Amino acid sequence: MMSYLDNATTSWPKPDVVRETLAGFLATASGAPVRTGHRLARATWEAVEQARQRLAAFLGVADPRRVVFTASGTDALNLALKGLLGPGDHVVTTALEHDAVRRPLRALEVFGVTTTRVPVGADGTVDPDDVRRALRPNTRLVVVCHASNVTGAIQPVSEIVELAHARGAFVLIDAAQTAGVIPLAIDALGADLVALSGHKWLLGPPGTGALVVGPRIDPSELVPLRDGATGTESPDDAGPRSLPERYETGTLDTIGLAALGAAVDWLARTGLASTGERARVLTERLVAGLSALPGVRLFTPAQAASRVALVSFQVEGWRPLDLARALERDFAILVGAGLHGASEACRSIGAYPCGTVRLSPGWSTSEEEIDRAIAAVATLARAPQCKD
Repeated sequence: MMSYLDNATTSWPKPDVVRETLAGFLATASGAPVRTGHRLARATWEAVEQARQRLAAFLGVADPRRVVFTASGTDALNLALKGLLGPGDHVVTTALEHDAVRRPLRALEVFGVTTTRVPVGADGTVDPDDVRRALRPNTRLVVVCHASNVTGAIQPVSEIVELAHARGAFVLIDAAQTAGVIPLAIDALGADLVALSGHKWLLGPPGTGALVVGPRIDPSELVPLRDGATGTESPDDAGPRSLPERYETGTLDTIGLAALGAAVDWLARTGLASTGERARVLTERLVAGLSALPGVRLFTPAQAASRVALVSFQVEGWRPLDLARALERDFAILVGAGLHGASEACRSIGAYPCGTVRLSPGWSTSEEEIDRAIAAVATLARAPQCKD
């Protein structure tokens, strides 16, 4: 029996309703999403807007128009960074960020954007005081992940939002590892931009994501990455200036968005409190079991309230990628391994250059699968494969 423990990369399996929506959408609503078009076009538009409304309600966003659909969480981050920043702007970010933040910021250096990266503490979190000290008069944006995709440590985003706003800076939060697994009330949080990935904890298909644009951001300040047809305001060469049309140029992934809407509806009906609590219990079981094994070093916070549903570790005598291959080959357990697209985070916690093994249970993971994974790691820990 195969066990899938790589949900922090992408969730699997998807709920039945997601698969059913993907299979049935082409047969019922495969037109371009235009409100005033023929019946297939209207049905497609209604499916996209329903997904937008469901996601807004699920995430505590009062105005669904501020939910802009993107091709992925990476696409959302690129829109936020490249659309907002320009020559002379300064950005404060952290050593925990994913390459989806680090690389666009590096690309923006060519255009005169400067970056200060604050360190991560021994507990796996960023100190808001370090962020405050890094702020400058020309700081336009503070970028921070809600939770690290390497350690699972939840970051003090509320404090960071408050201090950044006090100095006149915007805040962008990467919520790829939190949206769908812990409560996320975006309007109450007050962040100006929140990037989301549809295919992780929101249980949607690949190719879906969103950027929530807060009320402090004027659409005129956030430049679209693409220009072209939107189905509205066609006579205007400049294109629409309103949300969300300004950023949804071309034909959206309507099939994927319909399925994302179905996934969010399933999460809302199932209850995030229920699914989140289950993830917490399973993660706690993993942490307890792995921490008791000789030769295993955990990089995940010990306190349940300080982490999301992933556990990162190394095993003495094993390279993480080799251990992951052995878990699949010998025990049919699929996990994540390596630098997880966040090399600076791995460097900060002392897990560079090999990275870590990462286990992340999902909505359908059983306690028996967790116990089997712990036993498999215990077996492999007794048979190291390398000396360095």
